[in-house]
Amino acid sequence: MKPNPISCIVVDDEPMALQLIEGYVLKTPFLVLKEKCESALEALTFMENEPVDLIFLDIQMPDLTGIDLSKLISKKTRVIFTTAFSEYALEGFKVEALDYLLKPFDYAEFLSAANKAKDWFALVRGKTQKAATKDKEFLFVKSDYKQLKIYLDNVLYFEGLKDYIKIWLKDRPRPILTLMSLKSLQEELPPDKFMRIHRSFIVSLEAIDVIERSQIIIGDQRITVSENYKPEFLAYIAKNSLD
Repeated sequence: MKPNPISCIVVDDEPMALQLIEGYVLKTPFLVLKEKCESALEALTFMENEPVDLIFLDIQMPDLTGIDLSKLISKKTRVIFTTAFSEYALEGFKVEALDYLLKPFDYAEFLSAANKAKDWFALVRGKTQKAATKDKEFLFVKSDYKQLKIYLDNVLYFEGLKDYIKIWLKDRPRPILTLMSLKSLQEELPPDKFMRIHRSFIVSLEAIDVIERSQIIIGDQRITVSENYKPEFLAYIAKNSLD
């Protein structure tokens, strides 16, 4: 899966270092360079109008040091320090920098630090996405040239048919048909309320009436729990069973 881009700026008062790090950023696919700044004050002014995810930040600069700048910016913006002075490492740790590159460093060292940033943002963005999904109460789905609002509490189960999905609801005798894959739908559903139990079925856990051997019963419908999905389903049963 292609990682989401990380917007960044480079801040350094040495023109050669600024040019070198700029080149490293431009050759790294998941980094997007927004600006290069020759001072911390210039960077601070830029970020007032355009926040970024990450700063490659020199420490020893006139007027305002990199350490000072790191204390003034948003906590959402992470820092990788780039400096020729190893004695600043402890201060970098105190301001929770993602990494600390000691000049001169090559592209392999730069890429290692950038990958730490990529992993950090993937983790944070993943948690945010899961939280948003967990709180979701409804979906809009396209059916018959209309966007229909489907409340998730009203769903019994989703049935996949090649490129289409049947959405079976509590208050409708006939399903809603929409062009979508079960895989893409599953990513939008709260995992504490819905579970995929078969290549062709995602069920509402609250709608299950009976579990009988390797089948679940929802109303008049029997759905087999396939072998690929059985371990997760059995774990769910164990977690919610009294015996």
